[in-house]
Amino acid sequence: MKEISIFDVIGPNMIGPSSSHTAGAVRIALLVRKLIQGEIREVKFILYGSFAQTYKGHGTDKALVAGILGMDTEDERIKDAFTYAKEAGLCYTFEPNTIKHTDHPNTVEVIVVDDKGETTSVVGASIGGGNVRIDQINGVDVEFTGEYCTMIIKQQDTPGVVAYITSSLSEYNINIAFMRLYREDKGAFAFTIIETDEHIDERVQDKIREHASILSVRII
Repeated sequence: MKEISIFDVIGPNMIGPSSSHTAGAVRIALLVRKLIQGEIREVKFILYGSFAQTYKGHGTDKALVAGILGMDTEDERIKDAFTYAKEAGLCYTFEPNTIKHTDHPNTVEVIVVDDKGETTSVVGASIGGGNVRIDQINGVDVEFTGEYCTMIIKQQDTPGVVAYITSSLSEYNINIAFMRLYREDKGAFAFTIIETDEHIDERVQDKIREHASILSVRII
């Protein structure tokens, strides 16, 4: 049986009027920021469902920008996120989409361009009480929440790469709570997402990157 956190009942400590529309939005954008290796220069937020209808009134717009800037849910600067974005030279736009249906009403697609000109797309949903779920990265369906220490590995889908990843974790005595493999197609790009019970030693990243099929490794 899953334990129920007090945050599932009353929501998190936060700035803003709504745990789903404000705190959840901050957390989605903050996870996106942690996924990006370079500095984010441009970002477009495509809003769906109730996000698209109420994003200004509930402060979802400021919350998303705040998360991209690295602010967390308790940060007093969230209400002035647009000012901080201007100071940081961050270009941002919002695109409400009231036509497309999504699995969850509080859904946003975050499309970022970093300082190397690389574009990354992440779809996330605010699922209540400030809790979130990441559903897609660069068009590949995934699922993780950020509640655990999480390693996200992008790789070529080649034989032996998953075994190499797990052996690397074992070498550093890291216990895997959940591990999932998501791929575009056989032999194409894939994401391995590993959630652990403890902190992941950053030296594991270097070990995993040594494999020729590994494209990127991020710990969030």
